[in-house]
Amino acid sequence: MIIGVLKEIKAEEHRVAMTPAGVEEMAHAGHAILVETQAGRDSGFSDEAYEKAGAQIVPQPADIYARAEMVMHVKEPLVQEHKLIRPDQIVFTYLHLAANEKLTKALIKARSINIAYETIQKADGSLPLLTPMSEVAGRMAVQQAAKYLEMEHGGRGVLLGGVPGVMPATVVVIGGGTVGTQAAKMACGLGARVYLLDKSLTRLRYLSDVMPANCFLLKSTAALLRQLVKDADVVIGAVLVPGAKAPRLITRKMLKTMKPGSVIVDVAIDQGGCFETSRPTTHADPIYIEEGVVHYTVANMPGAVAKTSTLALTNATLPYALELAEKGWQQAMRENAEIRHGANVVQGRVTHSGVAEAFSLKYTSVETLL
Repeated sequence: MIIGVLKEIKAEEHRVAMTPAGVEEMAHAGHAILVETQAGRDSGFSDEAYEKAGAQIVPQPADIYARAEMVMHVKEPLVQEHKLIRPDQIVFTYLHLAANEKLTKALIKARSINIAYETIQKADGSLPLLTPMSEVAGRMAVQQAAKYLEMEHGGRGVLLGGVPGVMPATVVVIGGGTVGTQAAKMACGLGARVYLLDKSLTRLRYLSDVMPANCFLLKSTAALLRQLVKDADVVIGAVLVPGAKAPRLITRKMLKTMKPGSVIVDVAIDQGGCFETSRPTTHADPIYIEEGVVHYTVANMPGAVAKTSTLALTNATLPYALELAEKGWQQAMRENAEIRHGANVVQGRVTHSGVAEAFSLKYTSVETLL
């Protein structure tokens, strides 16, 4: 198969979909790899490194779309790429379609095979291609929260871990999945007082065995959230419904009860955000203040640490990319339920129920297309 690795064009997105080491494995398996010029530069990978690994460097993205049977991105195709996507071409990337109606309809029109990293799912419910970036984003969420608590950014002037004789900051983490767990671990490690909320008692019991003593595990309810946000210095939104729009858990009314200069970090912003007042921001302009609360809502947080993120992402995506390349999408989906879960829009049909529900579109089971 001919695989195209595109340069990211989303604002301040510095990752790349495949490392030279990944290219070498794909080439060794007999596949042809096209890599757009300078695609890996910001992640520390030169065109020469890709060529040595067996890739052909291609100057224009249009050429890659025209030649490749499968194109790989990190972020979703932007408007200028929509017209380049061909029928039956595999688009393998993070899509987050439930928060993007325009892209969803463009992919329906393109009649391409659109497989989302974030909805590939194992039998145990885990999301193997979202996990590495969730680990990065969870840890980054605490770093950013600590920074924006500083007064020069409009924060309360509170040191996250406090000092001897002074109370540490109070951090509320909503969601006990990968993002929330990593965020809580980081905040606990810095000495904060951390409340980690989740709806699953099974998950909370597991976390009680692995989290430190300054992490308090609580069953999430609306009443508890209303109570905790009043005292919080930081609230981190880490909820996820795979492939669907994030639930809005913190309302504007609740935000008004928070302390002036407190910070919220919405890691769910890629899926629409879990705070009513959230709107996507960029690394260049990452925050805004609303109701006296600092909002950090960058939609591609791991892009700021591109080297780490690219290496972690390729480790996770490469086995699936190899399987798609070797078997084709239909056979790969027949044999691998995890890849079937990744199917979002296939040959003009919406094949993920969360996406269909978000925009009141007809849902088609991908099994009927195999």
